[in-house]
This record gives sequence, C-alpha cells and structure tokens, in this order.
Amino acid sequence: MPALVALRAIITRESLRFVRQRSRFVAALVRPLLWLVVFAAGFRAALGLSITPPYQTYTTYEVYIVPGLCGMILLFNGMQSSLSLVYDRELGSMRLLLTSPLPRWWLLICRLLASTLISILQVYVFLSVTAIYGIRFSPLGYLALLPALLVTGMMLGGLGLALSSAIKQLENFAGVMNFVIFPMFFLSTALYPLWKMAESSELLHDICTMNPFTQAVELIRFALYGSFNGMALMWTCIAAVVFLALSVWGYDPARGLTRRKT
Repeated sequence: MPALVALRAIITRESLRFVRQRSRFVAALVRPLLWLVVFAAGFRAALGLSITPPYQTYTTYEVYIVPGLCGMILLFNGMQSSLSLVYDRELGSMRLLLTSPLPRWWLLICRLLASTLISILQVYVFLSVTAIYGIRFSPLGYLALLPALLVTGMMLGGLGLALSSAIKQLENFAGVMNFVIFPMFFLSTALYPLWKMAESSELLHDICTMNPFTQAVELIRFALYGSFNGMALMWTCIAAVVFLALSVWGYDPARGLTRRKT
C-alpha cells in the first residue's frame, strides 16, 4: 500500500507540473508536426523514398516517418524529464524523495512511469493531429501502440535517468542532451529505412542496427500496423533494464548524491 501511495503521489505531482507548463506540451507537439509537414517533402525528394521497405507497404513517406516522430516525442520528453530531475536535485527535493523508506528502485520507477504516461498522452494527441492531416491507422494499430509506447518510454526515460545521475551541474545537461538526442535520432530508422542507409555506408548501417532507438522505432512502427516485432521488443526491454540498473546505481548514496557533496 505505501508503494502505491508513492506511485500515485509522484504521478499526480508530475501531472500537475505538466499542466502548469503549457509551453512544454506545445513544443512537444510542434516539433514532430514541423518535421511531418515541412521536412518530409524535402527528405522524400532527396532520398527517393516513394518505394518503401520490403516488410511493409506505405503509401507516402509521411506515413513512414510518423512512427519515428512518435519516438521523437518520447525521446525528447525522456531527456526533458531528466532535466527536471537535475533541477530537483539542485533544489534538494530529489534528495528528500530518495530518503523515504521505500526502495530507491521503486521510487525511480515511479518517477519514470509518471513521465512516460505524460509522453504517451502527447503521442496520442500528435496522432490525432496527423489523422486530421490525413494519416490514419487502424483502430487495432492505435490499441497495439499503447504497450509499445510504454516500453519505449520506460527505456528512453531510463536513459535520461542514467544521464542525470552522472551530471553534476544543471548547465552541463543541455549539451549532454544534444549529444545524445540527435545521434540517436538521426542514426536510426526514424527518417529512413536500414536498407537505404546500407546503400550509403555499411558502417552507418551497423551503427543504426545497434542503436536502441532504432529497435524502439521499429517496435512502434509494427505496432501501428497491428503487427508484432518480437526482436525489437526484446532489445528494447533489454535496453530499458540496463538503463534502469544504471540509474539505480547512479542514484546510490554511496556513489551518486553523497559523492557530489564531498
């Protein structure tokens, strides 16, 4: 029961913070829509992606990148949530949270789940706008997308948690975010398929394959079309466990917060 009370309190706190930060919601919505409406035409013409990957038939390039843009929302929100963790640590509220009698791993999972639920809400709002734009998926796809978004959000949020545990100053986190976000996004299948990358460079193709964000995007893409990608799910879950373990290790008082005080 205390664990559930803590979960509800943390989710409520993050929800209230999100409601009060309306610019955060607008930015999370405008960013992928800008890619969809403005950049898609240029990328389609430059990459020649009217013919789509062998595993699925797409009508337009815009339809292809929608799953990648859903992943973009989760990626940016995961990093921004971690930025708020660094801010909370500077104010002392994060240290106060971690001194509660509940296990540290449970508190971090609660914090991670709260930010993931907010990200999922933003993804579905984005998909509602794309439906108005003319890009629609089957009802089964929207339903199957929910667990894929949950796993992906936990994985990307865990990455942000692990990074926030290693950042000592708030000013340094913005640079680290850009160093992580943009390579993960561009070296993935969010904007172009793996076979197109292989035409350019085998090395880049291998890097894209090993990128956990690639697996997350493929998991979302298959889910939107009512299909199941077991390999992508497995690697996304493995990455989520690894990142969460690094987060718990980083926020250990003997290694993280206590070390920064000395």
